[in-house]
Amino acid sequence: MDLLRHLRHFVVVAHELHFGRAAELLGMAQPPLSQSIQRLERELTVELFDRSRRQVRLTTAGELLLGEAEELLAGEGRLRSLMAQIRAGELGVLRAGVPPETPAVTLRSLLDGLSARAPGLDVELHELTTAEQVRMLAERTLDVGLVHHPVAADGLRFGAPVDVPLGVLLPRTSPLARDRAVTLASLAGLDLVAAPRATAPGWHDHLLAVCRQHGWRPTRVRPARNPEFLFGLVLAGGAVAVEPAAVARREPRMAWRPIVDAPLAKRTSAAWPERSAHPAAAMFGQLAADVLAEPTAPEPPSASTPAARPWPVLFDTTG
Repeated sequence: MDLLRHLRHFVVVAHELHFGRAAELLGMAQPPLSQSIQRLERELTVELFDRSRRQVRLTTAGELLLGEAEELLAGEGRLRSLMAQIRAGELGVLRAGVPPETPAVTLRSLLDGLSARAPGLDVELHELTTAEQVRMLAERTLDVGLVHHPVAADGLRFGAPVDVPLGVLLPRTSPLARDRAVTLASLAGLDLVAAPRATAPGWHDHLLAVCRQHGWRPTRVRPARNPEFLFGLVLAGGAVAVEPAAVARREPRMAWRPIVDAPLAKRTSAAWPERSAHPAAAMFGQLAADVLAEPTAPEPPSASTPAARPWPVLFDTTG
C-alpha cells in the first residue's frame, strides 16, 4: 500500500469536506478518490469521515489523523528537498585540492563563488600537487582537484581546461630584461628553476621537451616547490623560471618577459573520479574554469605597505 499517496488524498478531502471538489483539486475522478479513502480506512481499521449526513464531516479519528498526516507529508517534502540539494551538490562536504602556487585572489574568487552557488556546502580546501591529487582521487580521499596537464591517469573525468600563458621570470638586473621578449635559445647556459618532477610529471617532461626543441638545454633543473624559494634561486643569478605573469607580480625585483619563438601555456583543469563522483564536482570544475580564465589582477597594497618602492617593477607583456 502506498500510504503517503492515500494520506495526501485524505488531507485534501479533510480540508475540502467534499469529495467532488477534492477530486478536482487532485486531478482525478471522484470514484478512485473514494476508493483510496476507503482503502486507507481499512488499513487503519477506523472510519475517517462521517458520511451519514448530507455534509461530509471528520470523525474523531479523522481529526486526530489530519495533524499527524500533515506533519508526515511535510517531513516527506523536507526529505525530498534535502535529497535534491545533495544530488545538486549544494550540501555535504567537498574535499577539494588546489596547486600550491595558486594565487590568493584566485582562491578567494573560487571560495566566494562556491559560497554563492552552494551556501550549505562545506568545502575542505587542500594545498596539493598534481601528483598528490591524482593519487588521492584514485584513493577516494579527495573529491575534486585542479591539476596541471598532461595527466596520465585512468578513471578520471576532466572539466573545461584553461591555458595560462607562460613567460620567463628573471632578475630585473639581467641583461635579458632589457629586451621586450626573449627566445628560449637566448637562455642557453642558464639553469631552470621549476617544481620537482614528482609534483607534476607530465607537465615537467613537456616543459623540458619544448625547451630542448627550441634550443635551450638547461644546465641544471633546480627544484623549487615554494614561490619564495623559487624567487631566491632566480635572484641569486644564473637561473630563470618559466611561469605565468601573475607570479612576477609577487616580487618587484623580478622581470617577466614573454617567449616569442615557442608560446608556452600551462593547461589546468578540474579533475574528479569518473564513477560515483561527488555531486558538486562538476559545479566546482565549471566554476574553477571560469575563475582561472579571468585575468588575475594584482592585489591592492595593504595599509602597512609603503606606497613608494625602492626599485622599479619591470613587467612588460608586449612584444
